[in-house]
Amino acid sequence: MMNSVFSFPKPHNEPVLEYAPHSEEREELRENLISMRQEDVEIPLIIGGKEIRTGNLGMIRIPHDHQKVIARYHKAGPKEIEKAVKAADAAWKSWSATPWEQRASIFFKVAERISRRDRFRLNASTMLCQSKTVHQAEIDAVCELADFLRFNIYNMQQMYLDQPEKADATWNFMDYRPLEGFVFAVTPFNFTAIGGNLSSAPALMGNTVLWKPASTAVHSAYQVMRLFMEAGLPEGVINFVPGDSQVLGEAVLSQPTLGGVNFTGSNRAFNNIWSAIGNRIGSYRSYPRIAGETGGKDFVVAHASADIPSLATALIRGAFEYQGQKCSATSRAYIPRTLWEDLRNELANQMKDIKVGDVENFENFMGAVIDRPSFENISSCLEYAKKSDEATIVFGGACDDTKGFFVEPTVILTTNPKFRLMEEEIFGPVLTVYLYDPEKYEETLHLCDSTSPYGLTGSVFASDRTAVQKALQILRHAAGNFYVNDKTTGSMVAHQPFGGSRASGTNDKVGSSHHLMRWVSMRVIKECFDPPRHFSYPFLARQ
Repeated sequence: MMNSVFSFPKPHNEPVLEYAPHSEEREELRENLISMRQEDVEIPLIIGGKEIRTGNLGMIRIPHDHQKVIARYHKAGPKEIEKAVKAADAAWKSWSATPWEQRASIFFKVAERISRRDRFRLNASTMLCQSKTVHQAEIDAVCELADFLRFNIYNMQQMYLDQPEKADATWNFMDYRPLEGFVFAVTPFNFTAIGGNLSSAPALMGNTVLWKPASTAVHSAYQVMRLFMEAGLPEGVINFVPGDSQVLGEAVLSQPTLGGVNFTGSNRAFNNIWSAIGNRIGSYRSYPRIAGETGGKDFVVAHASADIPSLATALIRGAFEYQGQKCSATSRAYIPRTLWEDLRNELANQMKDIKVGDVENFENFMGAVIDRPSFENISSCLEYAKKSDEATIVFGGACDDTKGFFVEPTVILTTNPKFRLMEEEIFGPVLTVYLYDPEKYEETLHLCDSTSPYGLTGSVFASDRTAVQKALQILRHAAGNFYVNDKTTGSMVAHQPFGGSRASGTNDKVGSSHHLMRWVSMRVIKECFDPPRHFSYPFLARQ
């Protein structure tokens, strides 16, 4: 064994490429898009490092061209889950004892590959599979994922350096052990980076993993899984098991060696997982760790002192980038009546330039929503608003699924602060606005705090510092990530660790050491160099 003391330097965030016209990166990405569009890839399960084909196939369609299939993937069932659990349990014995720097080297290699030679393929996969614009794909699949991998390594190292104090004649250690069991990583469609992080973070800490990606994001998740394997990840450490949630959930959660669940997705799915674990809590080797991020009904509260152009820009970017399909997307806004006319004019001025369509056309600001169920849900919400006497559609409101699942960026004005679209998560490009009397600013902050069950992201816009301070105080528990004069989206690894509470999840702050701590079980070791040789203490002596 080497006697070197390894040190991983604090990384920098991955630079975002611009993909400007005639740039080298733009041309290379186009080549990958053209090539990948012609493919119809067959994606296997990967269990114990082996490719497995079940014959039960799902299809990956391009959301902005839904007749085009770019991949077919094999679905896991109970039999494959049994194999995956056995593979994970077998791999745990050696992986849990692998030195940290050896584990780190694998994921550091993946980060370097992502930011270099595999950058454009991963971007192209995310654009086609999830209908992200080039910018949204770049900041997600490349930059954020590379940042997660690099900063997780650095945070792991810093965690290991956190050791107890030495006392006289003793040496004290903190041993950060992996969990005794596998981690079930359940990941969403909307961020390639989340899929890569939720599966790799527990593995980095010495755990083995079963990774179930969202069915609509299997293509990009498979690209990441291939990178893990090509970087030298041992067989069985991460097992790739796409499939139907209800089938896989029951098969996985009934396993005695379940050590934890690392989840991002819907409230309903997370509640079902938590309930299923609770109902069989006595069957597990250890109490499973449960970490989850679910949804949000993210808000902007504007004060009368807000800057109009900045506010309008934040609302547009926060509500409509990636078609509003971010857990952090702005979906409700509280605006002073005195600002509305100017704000509406500024929104109109900017929104007239928004183009919606094929993300392979780099002039489009928005693509399609992910699939037909999502399209139909958003469409039904817009129909509800159109028929309501409490709402007026100010901008947008149209939907078209002829070629792709396209929804116009939509702004709805409501007279009811408890209007359904002010309370429920829609997960689409829909912003609902409520106008309040400026003198009721503090009352409106309390209204915002009590309207939605979620607590993920929020923002206040104000030039008045007293107004900012009131918002920070009253909305303290309303958002796990809170912004002042900025949009509610776009958290950066190491700058704004992400997560919310209330109905938004367990607030474990992915991208930080707090999230990594969920995947270790600590042991304290005390070594005594001069142990006592008799039981008595001085106070026992006779006077």
